[in-house]
Amino acid sequence: MKNTQKYYQKRWQQRFQNFERAFLLLEQAVIIPAPSVVERAGMIQFFEMAFELGWKVLKDYLEDGGYLVKSPREAIKLAFQQSIVSNGEQWLQALSDRNLTVHIYNETQAELIENHIRCDYYPLLSALKTTLAKELNE
Repeated sequence: MKNTQKYYQKRWQQRFQNFERAFLLLEQAVIIPAPSVVERAGMIQFFEMAFELGWKVLKDYLEDGGYLVKSPREAIKLAFQQSIVSNGEQWLQALSDRNLTVHIYNETQAELIENHIRCDYYPLLSALKTTLAKELNE
């Protein structure tokens, strides 16, 4: 195994541990049935962190496999092609919404993002966690 391959293997495993920690925070936020404005803002922040680490762990995992990945969109598309994630379009929508979260200024937009996080993005991140945990334990 080349030194760069060892680096990427170790890197994705380390990043996965950070992703798991961020995911657990998101998980705690998602179980709040009727969040306050502050709790909703926390959920959105935890989504941003978990998503950011999620696409980066995909990037590192793919680079461990010999691919060169330069952007979140590229990581998502390649992960879908390699069957690491199952819903590429939903992942791309999550990326788009993650990019919008820094511009949320009203409660209606925040509620819409909250709904997407609960119904769409949390399950995507959960599936990624399960898939990569299996890889890590093999």
